[in-house]
Amino acid sequence: MSFFHAVKEDYSHEIKMLMQLHYSRLGERDRRHYAALESLKLGRGGITYICKVLGVDRGTVIRGRKELMEDADSSQVAPGRQRKGGGGRKKNDSRSRN
Repeated sequence: MSFFHAVKEDYSHEIKMLMQLHYSRLGERDRRHYAALESLKLGRGGITYICKVLGVDRGTVIRGRKELMEDADSSQVAPGRQRKGGGGRKKNDSRSRN
């Protein structure tokens, strides 16, 4: 462990494997939130430890923490969707073609 890692105990190998399996089955948004919750439970050093266990970037965990703390209305995604609408390629409009 490095000097900035303040987590008192490492998870057992079995728990780490179950966490990784669960994480792999989640969607993009749920992955961020799961990693964020796990890091919050650990307290100081939790982000670093969870990044190591799940193989995720620090920014992803930090973003997940921010999303969890935001107002529920501002981060709501329509049921059955992974992301908010509006992104991606615009649909072709057949009326604009001549």
